[in-house]
Amino acid sequence: MDDNSNTMRSRRIAMLIDGDNAQPSLIGNMLAEASKYGTVIIRRIYGDWTTANMNGWKETLNNFAVQPIQQFRYTVGKNATDSAMIIDAMDILYQGGVEGFCLVSSDSDYTRLATRIREKGFYVMGIGKKSTPRAFVNACDVFVFTENLLPESTHRQKTSESKKTNGGGASKEAEPPSEPLPLLKQAFDLAVQDDGWAFLGVMGTHLRQLDPSFDPRTYGYKQLSALVKAYTRVFDLKMGKKGDGTFNVYVRLKE
Repeated sequence: MDDNSNTMRSRRIAMLIDGDNAQPSLIGNMLAEASKYGTVIIRRIYGDWTTANMNGWKETLNNFAVQPIQQFRYTVGKNATDSAMIIDAMDILYQGGVEGFCLVSSDSDYTRLATRIREKGFYVMGIGKKSTPRAFVNACDVFVFTENLLPESTHRQKTSESKKTNGGGASKEAEPPSEPLPLLKQAFDLAVQDDGWAFLGVMGTHLRQLDPSFDPRTYGYKQLSALVKAYTRVFDLKMGKKGDGTFNVYVRLKE
C-alpha cells in the first residue's frame, strides 16, 4: 500500500473543466479532491467568456491559478466547449508530461474521451453531479459527485431534498443505491483471504472497481471504516498493528 500511495502522490494530473457544467464555488474543493490522486500540474477551464453565465468563474481563476480557454459558440444551441476540451485533452495525452486526467463535467459527451484516455494506460478521474449519466461515470477510474464536496450542512440538506424528489417519482441516471450493503458484500468477496478476513484497503480498491462513484460520503460517512462499522450485524472489524506503529483495519463477514 505504501508503494501505491507514493505512486499516487507522484502522479501528474491535468485537470480540464467544462465551465458550462461545473460550479465556481467548488473549485477549491475539486482541486483538493484531485490532489488525493496526484499533483495537478495543468489547470484549464473551457467556455465562452463573452457570455454572462461564465461571470461566476472570473473571480476564482486567479486565486487557484486556473487558465481560461476561450471557445466561441458558433451556432446557437450547440456546445463548442466539448470539442475544444476534447481536442486539448488529446494533445496533452500525446505530448506526454502527465500520467492522469481529471475531467470536470456532468456531460455524457466526455464518455468516449475518458474511455480513450484509459485505453492509453492513463488514470482518469471524473467530477460531476449525481445526475451524470452512468456511462461517463463508469468510463472513469474514480468519479466524485460534487454533492459530496459541499459543506456538510449543505450536503445533508441536498440529500434530504433529493430523497423527497425521488420519492415523488423522479430519478437520476447515476444516483447511487440507497443501500450500500450489497456492494460492500461484493467487495468483501473479492478481497477476502484464506483466513476469512479482508484488508479494508483492498476492499476499498474493489469498491472503486465495482462502482467508480462509490464514496462513503454519499451515505453520510467520512471514511469507509465508519461505513462498514455501521453494519455491525453483518461485519466484524479488527485492528492489526504494522511495523511502523500504524494500524491496518480488517473485516470479516459474520455467519
